[in-house]
Amino acid sequence: MQHTAGKVECSPTDVGFDESRVDALSRHFERLMDEKKIQGASYCISRRGQVFLHGAVGPRSYLDDATPMRPNDIQFVASMTKVFTATAIMQLVEDGLVRLNQAVGEILPQFGTPPFDKITVFHLLTHSSGMHPDYGCLPNKYDMTYWGALEGGFTLHDPASGEPFDPIAAALALGVRDEPDRQWLYSTFGFVVLGWVIEKVTGSSAHTVIEDRIAAPLGLADTFFTPPPDRLDRYMVTPWFAGRIEKALRGEDLFRGIPGTGGGMSSTPYDLNRFGNAFLNGGELDGARILGRKAVEKMTTPAAALPSYCWDAGGQPRRYGIGWDKADRVEFTYSDSTYCHEGAGYVQLIVDPTEEIVSSVFVPFTERGQFFPDALYGTQNVIWSGLT
Repeated sequence: MQHTAGKVECSPTDVGFDESRVDALSRHFERLMDEKKIQGASYCISRRGQVFLHGAVGPRSYLDDATPMRPNDIQFVASMTKVFTATAIMQLVEDGLVRLNQAVGEILPQFGTPPFDKITVFHLLTHSSGMHPDYGCLPNKYDMTYWGALEGGFTLHDPASGEPFDPIAAALALGVRDEPDRQWLYSTFGFVVLGWVIEKVTGSSAHTVIEDRIAAPLGLADTFFTPPPDRLDRYMVTPWFAGRIEKALRGEDLFRGIPGTGGGMSSTPYDLNRFGNAFLNGGELDGARILGRKAVEKMTTPAAALPSYCWDAGGQPRRYGIGWDKADRVEFTYSDSTYCHEGAGYVQLIVDPTEEIVSSVFVPFTERGQFFPDALYGTQNVIWSGLT
């Protein structure tokens, strides 16, 4: 197997981690690769603010077995973007520019009439708005999504008419699935709406706000929305995002003016680990403050526990913070205080305040649209088994 070591700040034993479980983690990744579930893995794991594991295994491209994956290779992190977006919204809350219970319609007029007028910023942040969930969450016989409605609007709009295209109105033609506060419905488009909220309130691109107010202060040099041309040779080429990389290589706009705040960012395990440590430290890292301590507490405390039917959950209550998933399900071995998020493709960031550990893992799946729980939840269990 092609193992590549990254930069660490201490040994595992220095921070109370059983050295033998490092080999167990390597064997775990190798098994998943042998079973053709993952292309490889890259990871950055820290405890008490010090990185003690940082590395990669497997090929960088699913089309080329000869080039090894490197610890600082970049991947589109999909829904991990949502936590950055939620952080940007909370910055606006701290600045007194947005209220969590504020009706979205007070900011975006398209939400000012039924059935959207009861939706608040809080509802969007916690997936409790009643807006239609992502495709695949629930049975969707006619493949109806906000993305489809938006694409239809793009197609029907006549630029020669002189009328500006309203993407929000085009998408909202789909309506809602339920009233707010009735069920947990995972809606990526709700976070796109939050991107429009950021833009309306600040007068700047949501991408710029997130990069300038979160990524830059924390020194996340490889975290951005539009890939710089000089970084494209560092991307993991996976079945999930090969098409997006090809578009970026051709210089195409990946967003067409729509905020990528629901899932459009790229990052590395190291950068995500720093982001997680900023939360672990109460909103501050290495002298850079992105949030106050009380905002961090608000985001990482269960804010909603509505019944969920997404992905065959059967109506079980889903505990959710603001942007962060509390994910206190039976398959996890981390502490009750833990908060986390995932991104399709697949990416996982876990922050366990009780154990002072932050784990960021990229395990690119070999099949687009497939989900292998042992690659995410199994990996978490192996890592947490090393805590002494």
